Amino acid sequence: MEPSEFETKLKRLLDAARSGRENAACVACTDCEGCVECTFSSRSKGLLRCHYCVECERSVSSTHCRASKDLFSCTHCESCERCVQSSYLVRCFDCTSSSYCYGCVGLVGRDFHILNEPYSRSEYFAITAKLKRATRG
Repeated sequence: MEPSEFETKLKRLLDAARSGRENAACVACTDCEGCVECTFSSRSKGLLRCHYCVECERSVSSTHCRASKDLFSCTHCESCERCVQSSYLVRCFDCTSSSYCYGCVGLVGRDFHILNEPYSRSEYFAITAKLKRATRG
């Protein structure tokens, strides 16, 4: 096989994979594309074994997440990207094994942080409640 033939065939395979919109082995998902083994998710693309996710993309083994991308084994994350084994994150990026973080970047094994600064549990919930009210109104 010549290098040019290899490149042509690889491009063809990639194009076919990108255009694939069928879901496989999903249950009760709506308006999803290219998802596999998901349940009760909606308006999402490229999920694998995710459940109850809404408007998510390219995530694996995550549940109850919203408007997030590239998550792995996360739960209840909202507007997050590239987080791993984390829960209850909001607007966080590249966080791992963390929970209850808001607007954090690159944290590992941290809980109750806002903009990468630690807070007590009660301070965290008071501040984030105020932030959520301000951004929804």
